[in-house]
Amino acid sequence: MSSVNGKVVFITGGARGVGEEVARRLRRKGAKLVLTDLDEAPLTALAAELGEEHVLTALADVRDLPAMQKAADSAVERFGGIDIVLANAGIASFGSVLNVDPEAFKRVIDVNITGVFNTVRATLPEVIKRRGYVLVVSSLAAFTSAPGLAAYHASKAGVEYFANTLRLEVAHLGVDVGSAHMSWIDTPLVQDAKSDLSTFRVMLSKMPGPIKQTTTVDKCGAAFVKGIEGRKSRIYCPDWVGLFRWIRPVVATPLGERDIRKFTPELLPKLDAEAAALGRSTSARTEALEK
Repeated sequence: MSSVNGKVVFITGGARGVGEEVARRLRRKGAKLVLTDLDEAPLTALAAELGEEHVLTALADVRDLPAMQKAADSAVERFGGIDIVLANAGIASFGSVLNVDPEAFKRVIDVNITGVFNTVRATLPEVIKRRGYVLVVSSLAAFTSAPGLAAYHASKAGVEYFANTLRLEVAHLGVDVGSAHMSWIDTPLVQDAKSDLSTFRVMLSKMPGPIKQTTTVDKCGAAFVKGIEGRKSRIYCPDWVGLFRWIRPVVATPLGERDIRKFTPELLPKLDAEAAALGRSTSARTEALEK
């Protein structure tokens, strides 16, 4: 288990949810933090709480490579380098492929995939210098599927394979790369979906086995920090998520999809109707940050 004391950790999506929790835990262990986000108020408040002498913040859109490069350059200027990168920023859209707002679908892909690339591209030269560690946040959604979330599943499967490829490219340079896979975590992303869509709550309750369960941000943050300290190639939260990596071929068969296929004909049209009534395919928070 390696120590993060004195290490410089670059976190995207650092203002809320898992990014915020990991930032708090790493600061308690002596890490210096570079936190990027688009949500200025909670980002500023978190920096003040953790001690601004140990925290650098940047209002930066992960879709904007020059902005991410500027944040990385500022990290080097302030702290001398970058040891660890947590590519955590991510959003979701809701609605069937037939009805989801195409711009919302594209936004999810841009944030969740291109944003990861931009984060890694901007920081990787410094991470290589320090033989550091990169953690890309994927999801259980890389191993399974749920109706109404095509963009999210596609993006999380995409970044899993991005991490797998990056791992091969930088292993000989002393850099380790991990991907994190979580089930539903009680983050603003999940909270907003539950608040917006009663159908989402019903759909979640009908998911097979443990997939219907929601895990606390605290437990997820603990798993991330343990994985970061161990420079793990894969982090699972809860632990059972790892099983789905191995049974993925079975999950994507009619037998594996049986329970979900039963409720989809009834619930998916209702989800589309709720999204249409809202007039948006993403959360109000995500929409506000776009303006």
